[in-house]
Amino acid sequence: MRYEKGRKDASRGRIMEVAADRFRGDGIAASGLATIMSDAGLTNGAFYPHFQSKAELVRESVAAAMELQAQQLAQALASGGPEVAIEAYLSAEHRDNPGQGCASAALLPELARQPPETRAVYTDRLLALAHQLAAAIPQAKDPEGTALAVFATLIGTLQLARAVEGTDLSDRILTAGKDAARTLMQSR
Repeated sequence: MRYEKGRKDASRGRIMEVAADRFRGDGIAASGLATIMSDAGLTNGAFYPHFQSKAELVRESVAAAMELQAQQLAQALASGGPEVAIEAYLSAEHRDNPGQGCASAALLPELARQPPETRAVYTDRLLALAHQLAAAIPQAKDPEGTALAVFATLIGTLQLARAVEGTDLSDRILTAGKDAARTLMQSR
């Protein structure tokens, strides 16, 4: 049976989309291929024409999630600069939807244990994000260093805000992280 042109690409895209959401929402280790394929509306056997292994799927899904994050950062920077990006990143909506959010905040401990190829892709994408933010803060003495410090603050803040029980403390953590990120951009 022949399928219409583009079906394989659409299926691959759907697998990656579901996997990225699952990995960010449930973690890499907790996301089995059977569940990902079922959520994508495909059979387990349909996985291997698209990917050689789960490691390849992880690598490509993380890259795609971080590319989406780069697009979102570009939109935030264009609409109001770094302040808008900080507000969007440390919002209650972002905190409450890890499956749709930042791959770094959701996956850092697991990414550190991934194969070197995956960590290299992650590193490239993280540096691209840092360069994007650095371009928006040219007044900083060390724009790239400042951007990396801001990202570390944002990611850590989001992880803490997601980990604590109760929205009052979580909201306070988000506010403190926003203040710290703003301070970093002004003081460097």
